[in-house]
Amino acid sequence: MSAGYEVAVRAEAELGEGPTWDPATGRLIWLDILGMRVHTYDPATGRRTVRTTEQHVGAAKPREGGGLVLNLRDGVGLLDPDGTFRWLHHEPVAGRRANDAAVAPDGSLWAGTMRYDEAAGGGTLSRLTGDGAVETVLPDVTVSNGTAWSPDGRLMYYADSPTRRVDVFDYDGERVHGRRPLAGIEEGAGFPDGLTVDADGCVWVALWDGGAVRRYTPRGALDRVISLPTPRTTACAFGGAGLTDLYVTTARTGLSAPDPLAGSLLVVPGAGRGVAQPAFAG
Repeated sequence: MSAGYEVAVRAEAELGEGPTWDPATGRLIWLDILGMRVHTYDPATGRRTVRTTEQHVGAAKPREGGGLVLNLRDGVGLLDPDGTFRWLHHEPVAGRRANDAAVAPDGSLWAGTMRYDEAAGGGTLSRLTGDGAVETVLPDVTVSNGTAWSPDGRLMYYADSPTRRVDVFDYDGERVHGRRPLAGIEEGAGFPDGLTVDADGCVWVALWDGGAVRRYTPRGALDRVISLPTPRTTACAFGGAGLTDLYVTTARTGLSAPDPLAGSLLVVPGAGRGVAQPAFAG
């Protein structure tokens, strides 16, 4: 089905990604990975800000004490409210960059990586705590992408995009186990990219090269499709008053024909009801 989308921010992001609602500021954080920019958008006032980073940035999430935690090409860094930057975990790997990340219910950051050439098994998913301790949770992934938890915190959902699956794990508060498929994406429908979970425990996943966001029930049944006007939909998150508006990032990189909305931030008002996301405990 189609939905009444609006253009929240008309932009030309090369690789728009990572929408995250920050309840402390009432703003949506989103970014352009390849453009090395972290954006904020206040839907109440229309005010926007843009901060340029020195490296490709895969994710930007609020911190408990203010500022942001950044998943960057060479590791994870902390940006203080006054603009001061420092590395939390510095681990450069030639040919590899950061990708999507998410904050777990315990406040840890689960940060993904991938190779620029998307070589199979070249990426990871790692757990970082506020003191900088790091543990590789999933080695040998290819394009580490959407990660999110169920409302009760007992399940974690994850997409390694080339597998064309959204997987689900049991989560014990620190670690995951029992990986199994939740839903598969059929050939021709795109690849699972960023995802979020709503208050009903359903999983919303943006489809790269699918021009859509899909909603799956906790049992893996497809029960809604929101078609959007540009093919490279990359990630989605609920935001706004009551967390009822679904924000969707898009990309223009690699498109063979001009697309006026590619790279813009879209919003579907009243799409559902989201869950407040924790801030990084660091």
